[in-house]
Amino acid sequence: MEKRAVIVTPKNRLTEEEALSPLGEELVRWLGLKAPRGAEMRRCRWAKSDLYIQYHDNEWGVPIHNDRLLFEFLILEGAQAGLSWETILKKRENYRVAFDKFDPTIVAKYGQKKRKSLLSDSGIVRNRLKIEAAIQNAKMFLAVQGEFGTFDQYIWSFVDHEPKQNAWKSIKQVPTKTPESDDMSKDLKHRGFKFVGSTICYAFMQAVGMVNDHLVECFRNGELRKTGVGRQ
Repeated sequence: MEKRAVIVTPKNRLTEEEALSPLGEELVRWLGLKAPRGAEMRRCRWAKSDLYIQYHDNEWGVPIHNDRLLFEFLILEGAQAGLSWETILKKRENYRVAFDKFDPTIVAKYGQKKRKSLLSDSGIVRNRLKIEAAIQNAKMFLAVQGEFGTFDQYIWSFVDHEPKQNAWKSIKQVPTKTPESDDMSKDLKHRGFKFVGSTICYAFMQAVGMVNDHLVECFRNGELRKTGVGRQ
C-alpha cells in the first residue's frame, strides 16, 4: 500500500481504500482502528452476530491437535444436529460445566444419576439420544486413544495430517460433505461412535482446521494459509 499520512487520523479512522488493503485490515484487526461504513474487514458471510464473529475470527478453521479440544468439538457438533451452530455456541460454557470440561475419562463413566441430571439441565440440549451418544463417544474416544496413542493421530489421518486448503469464492461452493468426511463417518460408525454422519463429520473438520473453508475474500483464509499454526 502506498505510504500516506492519513493511515492514522486524529480520529483513528481509516479511509475506505486503506481499510480494504491488506495492511489496513491488519490495523483494523490488531490496533482497533475504525473503518468507514461499508469498508469493514471482509469475513465469511455467515459471521454476522458478535458471537459468530468472535468464533470465526479466533477459532473456526484453526488446526486443533489437543485431544480434549477435539473431543469437545466432536460432542458439540453432534449436539448441533438439527440446530444452528450459534445455539450451541451460546450453550458452550454450560456444556463445559455439565460435561466436566469435556474430559472423556470422566464422561465415559457417567451413570444413570448423571444422565438424569443432564436431561434436566436447561443449559444444554436436553435430547436423550444426544446425551447418550456423548457418553458412548467418550468410551470410543478412549478406545481410539488406546489404539493410536492419541485421537489426534487417528482423526488427522483422514487428511494425511495436513489441513486441506480450499479457495471457495462463494458460500454456495462450500460442500456439506466430501469423500474424506464420508470415510471418516464410515470408520467412526464402525468403531461405535454415534451422531457422526458425513455432514456432521465435515462440520467437525471445518471447525478443527482439517480443512480451510474460509472464502478467498475472507481475511482468515490467507492468515491460516500463511501461519499453519494450530492449537496444541
